[in-house]
Amino acid sequence: MDTALPVEMKVRHNFVPSWSTAAALGLPLCLGLALRLYALKRLFLAIGDSLIYGDIARNLMLHGQYGLTVGPHQIAPTLIRLPGYPYLLVLCFRLFGMENYAAACWMQIALELIGCLLLADFARRIAPARLARRSALATLWLACLCPFTASYTAAPLAETPTLFAIALALWSAALFRQRPGWWPALSFTFAITFAALLRPDGALVAVALAPATLLGLPRTAIRRGHLACIAVVCTLLTLAPFAAWTARNWVTLRVMQPLAPRLAVDPGEDPHLGWEAWIKSWCLDFNCTYFTYWSVPGEEFDLEKLPTWAFDSPAQQAATAALVDDYNQHYLLTKPLDRRFAALAAERLQTHPWRTRIGMPLGRLANMWFSPRTENLPIDLRWWEYAQHRAETCFCWAWMALNLLYIALAIAGLRQRPRLAWAMVAYIVLRSLMLLSVQAPESRYTLECFPMLFVLGGVALAAGWQRLARRQVAQGAAIS
Repeated sequence: MDTALPVEMKVRHNFVPSWSTAAALGLPLCLGLALRLYALKRLFLAIGDSLIYGDIARNLMLHGQYGLTVGPHQIAPTLIRLPGYPYLLVLCFRLFGMENYAAACWMQIALELIGCLLLADFARRIAPARLARRSALATLWLACLCPFTASYTAAPLAETPTLFAIALALWSAALFRQRPGWWPALSFTFAITFAALLRPDGALVAVALAPATLLGLPRTAIRRGHLACIAVVCTLLTLAPFAAWTARNWVTLRVMQPLAPRLAVDPGEDPHLGWEAWIKSWCLDFNCTYFTYWSVPGEEFDLEKLPTWAFDSPAQQAATAALVDDYNQHYLLTKPLDRRFAALAAERLQTHPWRTRIGMPLGRLANMWFSPRTENLPIDLRWWEYAQHRAETCFCWAWMALNLLYIALAIAGLRQRPRLAWAMVAYIVLRSLMLLSVQAPESRYTLECFPMLFVLGGVALAAGWQRLARRQVAQGAAIS
């Protein structure tokens, strides 16, 4: 069987790390650990979604119920969050104490650094042979020292475990292509299942990687019957937890829900579709998400926070102001108010259909990809107002440049044609298309694409490193 594999595959598989390699790996890992410890010290915060996950985990531990606390000694069953992250918190709470969110962050630091190593080895396996070792090292440096992913290890959220799951899926896919068998297949199955149990959009990992993993196999690498058996078993293992989750939702809440609802509402709750449609007609960046979308219902609606493009005419501005005044009486989004928001949204759609259906979604997507990614930093959300905070504005422009550098390196890495490159591109495209439906943008929604950016960027740096070395050799030969 081994004689049928390409020579390049054999060489990579027989790679044995040396002491010098261990030292080369240790430095970026140590610096990456230091960066994440600094983030944990300065940025640790458990609010919002973290407390929702924690509440579900606490109720699982104390009462055996997957639900949210709605009053003294009252727990309501919920399905607004998938069970992956709550059960991770259950593990942390059992080991380190109830509601110990800092322990969850320590776990996330460990997972992300392991993920960095997996991405480095994945880059080694898929890069052209001449670039394999350098691609691994460059990928490790890019992943370990990325401040965007490092900052989220200090937030008890599903982002970091999802990044680990994606790294494991990529590594397992490359390993399976080189040595098809049960262990790489089971590892890949665990990774894609874990990713989908953490976030509904985690299923996109399987959609992008599974076909490329199977279709790229050499015909002589594995018997068809053996491959079919692996595929059937792994598919059943992947579907099993979602079948259990769907059954639980049907028995408990009488709804067929295999993942989690898009608008994060439980059965019987008003999804406020008119409000959602109105938000979608003008919301472009994290400012409107933070100051408006997250505030309603329950908090004051500040009309001054709305941008000028939230109104198409003075009459529409007056109608919006009247709506806001009525809402601020009780901070409740009643059905009559929601219908009035729906009417406003319909008016804006009729006036500017292309802007609402195409311009706004593309603008939100661009914001999620190219913003400075400072939403979880102690930075003013209106960072571009230079006169108000010059240092913060300069910092954000530098952060934006760094984000663009990661993207540019990834694009350059595609020119080297690494294996599974188009599967990685497929994931990025699928995720971007999914994000076109988001009404309230957050740049963390594109964070799941960064494992691919690290790997492709590492290949690009390795190629540049090789070109530089060749140029130096040629210059030396010319001088001599």
